Amino acid sequence: PRLIFSGQSGEALNVSIIDLGDRFRMIVNVIDTVTPPQSLPHLPVAHALWEPQPNLNIAAAAWIHAGGAHHAVYSQAVTLPMLADYAEILGIEMVVIDNSTNLRQFKQELRNNGVYYRLG
Repeated sequence: PRLIFSGQSGEALNVSIIDLGDRFRMIVNVIDTVTPPQSLPHLPVAHALWEPQPNLNIAAAAWIHAGGAHHAVYSQAVTLPMLADYAEILGIEMVVIDNSTNLRQFKQELRNNGVYYRLG
């Protein structure tokens, strides 16, 4: 028997850690978990439906520019401050995609981080 359940509505995080060769990058997308518009009886696994912040187009573009993997961790229990502390402890880069993300500024942040980690 499988454990089948739906995620609860509310804010959550999608997180991926990637290897850039000379450093690791944690990519975090703040998301809003929503109630599916209809039941999903033919999806026999645990599931959640979410809307990425700030919207799908910007979040997907930022995720791709950051090198986000197709495997990610979804959590409604872990917070952004927890992940920031964890990234600092590990000494790895962390970028956040949320409602304040501006794609041009985000791409500049990635370039700035690249310089910082090469010089550091």
